[in-house]
Amino acid sequence: MRPAVEPPDRVRDLLARMTVEEKVAQLQSIWVGVDEGGGVAPHQHDMAVEPVDFDASIKHGIGQLTRAFGTRPVEPNLGARAVARSQRQIMEANRFGIPAMVHEECLTGLTAWQATIFPSPLCWGATFDPVLVEHMGAAIGQTMRTAGVHQGLAPVLDVVRDLRWGRVEETIGEDPFLVGLIGGAYVRGLESAGVVATLKHFAGYSSSRAGRNFGPVSIGPRELADVLLPPFEAALKDGARSVMNAYTDNDGVPAAADESLLTQRLRDEYGFDGTVVADYFAISFLQTLHGIAQTAADAAGLALRAGIDVELPTVNCYGEPLLAAIDAGTVDIGLIDRAVSRVLTQKWQLGLLDDDYSPEPDGPVDLDPAASRALALDLARQSIVLLQNDILPLSPGARLAVIGPRADERHAVMGCYSFPVHVGVHHPDVPLGVSAPTVVEALSNDYTVTYAQGCPVLGGDDAGIAEAVAAAEDADCCVVVLGDRTGMFGAGTSGEGCDVADLRLPGRQEELLEAVLGTGKPVVLVLLVGRPYEISRQADRLAAILCGFLPGEEGSTALADVLSGRVDPSGRLPVSFPRTGAGHPSTYLAPSLGRRTDVSSVDPTPLFPFGHGLGYTPVTWLDADCSPSWPTDGVCRLSVTLRNDHDRPATEVVQVYLHDPVAEVVRPVQQLIACSRVTLPPGGTTRVDFDLHADLTCYTGLSGRRQVDPGTVELRIGRSSVDMVSTLSLELTGPRRYVGFDRVLRPTQVAMPIA
Repeated sequence: MRPAVEPPDRVRDLLARMTVEEKVAQLQSIWVGVDEGGGVAPHQHDMAVEPVDFDASIKHGIGQLTRAFGTRPVEPNLGARAVARSQRQIMEANRFGIPAMVHEECLTGLTAWQATIFPSPLCWGATFDPVLVEHMGAAIGQTMRTAGVHQGLAPVLDVVRDLRWGRVEETIGEDPFLVGLIGGAYVRGLESAGVVATLKHFAGYSSSRAGRNFGPVSIGPRELADVLLPPFEAALKDGARSVMNAYTDNDGVPAAADESLLTQRLRDEYGFDGTVVADYFAISFLQTLHGIAQTAADAAGLALRAGIDVELPTVNCYGEPLLAAIDAGTVDIGLIDRAVSRVLTQKWQLGLLDDDYSPEPDGPVDLDPAASRALALDLARQSIVLLQNDILPLSPGARLAVIGPRADERHAVMGCYSFPVHVGVHHPDVPLGVSAPTVVEALSNDYTVTYAQGCPVLGGDDAGIAEAVAAAEDADCCVVVLGDRTGMFGAGTSGEGCDVADLRLPGRQEELLEAVLGTGKPVVLVLLVGRPYEISRQADRLAAILCGFLPGEEGSTALADVLSGRVDPSGRLPVSFPRTGAGHPSTYLAPSLGRRTDVSSVDPTPLFPFGHGLGYTPVTWLDADCSPSWPTDGVCRLSVTLRNDHDRPATEVVQVYLHDPVAEVVRPVQQLIACSRVTLPPGGTTRVDFDLHADLTCYTGLSGRRQVDPGTVELRIGRSSVDMVSTLSLELTGPRRYVGFDRVLRPTQVAMPIA
């Protein structure tokens, strides 16, 4: 893979010799077999997507092939050969032999039949482990390259603002620092394999009103700059080479037509030189949903001027409508050349313009190798969050009643962008494609298990709940597995287009839980969910609560490992659990008046806060110290010392929050600026050193620029956003500084065992 540089001679030569039709073809994509794929994109059927005349579509070349693996079940080796065959046809059809880029979804691994299903992004956030997530990204990227795929449509860097939004499960969390840290790690991994990472969704998508998908966004410039944009900035610095626009409008301007966002900010301010690709049908939506374009040609012109280079997933606006607009003089050919230059430069980086390029697969294609399954298991284990505990680990030989709609369902551990949920549900006769044990199966390896569903995720009857009660009464302990049915556009309770009006558990699940609690038997609640739910009515009567945010194909095995005590739970919440629905939407990033006050009767205090998580072997915090002053252009060294007093390894996540008591504008009470996942050996002591640059204190002031202010600040160090162990006051010294895209976004840190 070549580095990003100025367009090479090869690109300039091609541009000089290409016709307008050949240039425009490089901005297009085609979606073969889409009629078989079911509803995997918004308004897919409304867009009149029809079977593709492949030969006619590629006569001038083509920019991208859409989802050759992720549209229908395709045997991997046959799929790789089919991609190679299509590439040969494309190369032979156009005068310059330019192949297409092939893109796929890869949010929980490559969205393809028989590919590893990794834990969902909320699980990545729960690990607080960028190293492990980077390894996962590299594994996903290597798998994609063996199949002939060049671009992955991930990660999602939207910061959670409203838990009712269906796409919460696709996000990494509610904190911009954590999202940038973990999302950037995924980008580094994917890009290390030579696959183009695509940042989604730029920008503001997660701030839609009432958490409704595609809903209008009405946020201020500071929320955009200080909450929503930092993860994108971090991931761009980590090497992401593509960006995808958000569907939503912000204050009346759709992102797909926002030149100030996609060009002035992204290109001019951030220096981004990669490609901007349209979210599926987003250019058409400028006409059909947003109502700011009268024709498809108008929509094409708006998107090109804003900075969208490639129309996905198929040709609607960047085809005949765009050519007609060029002929009419309403679209400047310079905009075409600008976009084509970016597309061809990216193809050159990928080696697609080399004279010796061959699309043939190197060998057999295995999309779920043993190493990837092992990595999926490690990540699932680290992501499980123990929220509350009076009973775990379970006693050996216990008789368990395993109850609930998610207890014996293979899809229960899978997000909406996993292949079985995203595509497989439209092909019920096709096997799952990977091994994914259920919670019942995983626990049966260690315990005597009686299973009762009780009720499905939605619906059910009294007889089912009575059966569950009977099973509970005959057991030593009950493991109740509740949660979401992931799906798309209303087909589930979580996932794209599956927004909710409140945060009560779906269907009759809360009623089922109450009935089992009524038996008097100890109850362990296991949540397999795409968002936190309101469980405060039952929490104080539960013996333990475990949360697994859709932990992938090895998720049930990981849950059994934690429940049995083979693995110490070590995940931490990337999103807060609400105490009451009335207190939502709210995140821990609230300012003072966004928290509990005596001027409102609504208390937004969470039941379980951001960063919370328990283990079986608590770590002893010894001390924390730092220098008393901190130059506004320099670094503060913070040291935290931990000790493990147990005879087994212990894990802690050290979290460092900044509190700025006086600022030019209203600020969050505290905000995460550093964290470190630390595993201590039995009896071991470890010191964690953070070098915190003053840029980490910056915020957007009255001038609209990010600034670092002198004055007193506090570093709050602890186990979560509310469980603080140490508070250190220090002085930022020196003049106010204004910082830009080149600011330091992360601390450097070292964890060192000490005697």
